[in-house]
Amino acid sequence: MNLLHDLLGAPDPGPFALLRREGSEYLEVLRGPLSTVARLADIPLPEHADGDEAGPRTLALVPYRQLAERGFDRVDDGTPLACLTVASYDRIPLAEALAALPDAVPDVTDLGFDIDDAAYRELVSTVLRDEIGHGAGSNFVIHRTARARTDADPRLLAGAALRRLITGERGVYWSFLVHLPAAGGESMADHRPGGQPGRVTSRVNGRTLVGASPERHVSVDDGLVMMNPISGTLRHRDLGADGRETLLNFLSDRKEINELSMVLDEELKMMAVVAQQGGQVLGPYLKHMTHLTHTEYLLAGRTGLDVRDVLRETMFAPTLTGSPIENAARVIARYETSGRAYYAGVLALLGRDAEGGQSLDAPILFRCADIAPDGTIAVKAGATLVRDSTPDGEVAETHAKAGGVLTALGLRTAPAAHTDTDIKTLAEDPAVRATLLSRNERLSRFWLAERAPEPVTGPLVGRTALIADAEDTFTGMLGHLLRSLGMRVTVQPTTALGGLSSYDLVVAGPGPGDPADDTDPRVAALGRVVEERLSRRAPLLGVCLGHQVLSRRLGLPMHRRDVPYQGLPCDIDLFGVTRRVGFYSTFTAVAPADTLPTAYGELQLSREDGTGFVHALRGPGFAGVQFHPESVLTEHGPQLLTELVTGVFTPAAVA
Repeated sequence: MNLLHDLLGAPDPGPFALLRREGSEYLEVLRGPLSTVARLADIPLPEHADGDEAGPRTLALVPYRQLAERGFDRVDDGTPLACLTVASYDRIPLAEALAALPDAVPDVTDLGFDIDDAAYRELVSTVLRDEIGHGAGSNFVIHRTARARTDADPRLLAGAALRRLITGERGVYWSFLVHLPAAGGESMADHRPGGQPGRVTSRVNGRTLVGASPERHVSVDDGLVMMNPISGTLRHRDLGADGRETLLNFLSDRKEINELSMVLDEELKMMAVVAQQGGQVLGPYLKHMTHLTHTEYLLAGRTGLDVRDVLRETMFAPTLTGSPIENAARVIARYETSGRAYYAGVLALLGRDAEGGQSLDAPILFRCADIAPDGTIAVKAGATLVRDSTPDGEVAETHAKAGGVLTALGLRTAPAAHTDTDIKTLAEDPAVRATLLSRNERLSRFWLAERAPEPVTGPLVGRTALIADAEDTFTGMLGHLLRSLGMRVTVQPTTALGGLSSYDLVVAGPGPGDPADDTDPRVAALGRVVEERLSRRAPLLGVCLGHQVLSRRLGLPMHRRDVPYQGLPCDIDLFGVTRRVGFYSTFTAVAPADTLPTAYGELQLSREDGTGFVHALRGPGFAGVQFHPESVLTEHGPQLLTELVTGVFTPAAVA
């Protein structure tokens, strides 16, 4: 086809993109001028006018460094927020497009990973020990880069790779080729943490991206916002003779279950911000690809936000960063010596629907090759590190994740794959389906059920609550739960707390870190919250880090667990009632008895038998919980939260 031949072979075709979206029988061709902008809010999205057709308006490549907009740490490599304004849009039947794309892959030289296997094993061990083991978060994604080079035209190599990815990879959300010739050169604001703006020169130095992303990050269509957390990886080559047993073991594996649960919670935090009623959880499902099977959920909710604000509030997917997101960015910046460029960012297609409303379709930018004009090739891949990770397992995961793109570039031989029928037949086995669905049996129905605004009654209706956010946006989910009880909720970061005395309830919220480190500004701020509320005998609830700070103020010592409780659901005895709750913690308070005297009245404690580890505490006008009542892992979160909050008010206050 002349159009594709010209784009891949003409001397100067200008910026263009080729997209094959999930299930489509067409290859979309986008062409137009290229620009760079400083902020997501500056991405061009023209207003809809009478007579305008529905469709795409701008394709934005959002780099990882854009996290600076949220004040998060990152290695600043200067990669620009590049925007292709769609001046020309074509759809080519897929069969015609495949016939026109190059068939033969030009020669490519494999240069290996920038961090070898031994060094990456050591890096994994260090993060597990020094970060997850010290309460910095529940999971982190640390990448390394497979390098290669070619003397061929990057467009021809990318075109051949795209053809292989479309024909050889199943279950892909987007297959794409984006060609950006050198352009730009203006200065951009560099949004640094702490609000200190700098200036960096941002230009598109020329690059060609080709890949096959399995994962939708976020989409908006007619006000319906959706996200798609994916985690857990089963390599089909490991299915062996008894594929059914292998698949059942994979679905029952605690590490795989915990990984998906943690990213589900993390994306629910984002949905709590962008969706009016928070996100509804759909699934879990199996996502079948050619050589891999993943597990996934879908999240859905209604939004009235500008799609550029949706992009901003969801930077970036926890499957490529970690949890909680702000500290994950800080950890990544410490351990990754080079910038991520577009890896872990998004490829965002913004447009208008038939009624003129905004639309957004944004897959995660990973499983792709970034080809420079000089033939240098980078394929970035990261492993999700959780408390159950092993260094050897995470090394293998990076090889598997880079493998599909390296195969498309001719650097790997495609392993023999089970046919689509084989894996789908296994997936339909009643035992397999039951094992997958059993993951939901003890999850919170609040997040699994469809929710709509409805009148609320009860003792908390109209009460006000302030949640102090210590850099963990679980506070957004906590806010939704409290609002579902009829409360009027405000969330403030610990860096900007004010007016504590004007609220009926203050929640000392969750966050990463060591509760005994008084030099940590988050811990210090929560300490001031606790002191102010206890001194006035004003209602106070502590959650996770806030609970730990409250425990210290009440005289309880802290203990760092040998094995972190990160993303861990447990059945506990909570003041005489068995509860299923979700833990995200490394530290715990310890108490010698179930009741203790304090300067603020008698303290009642829920403790672990044998160790004295404190799950929860309560006293006159205050309570604290080590777990997260708002987590999807806490089975009866709204009921439990109702009991906790009503308990901190005096009978007169809740009458």
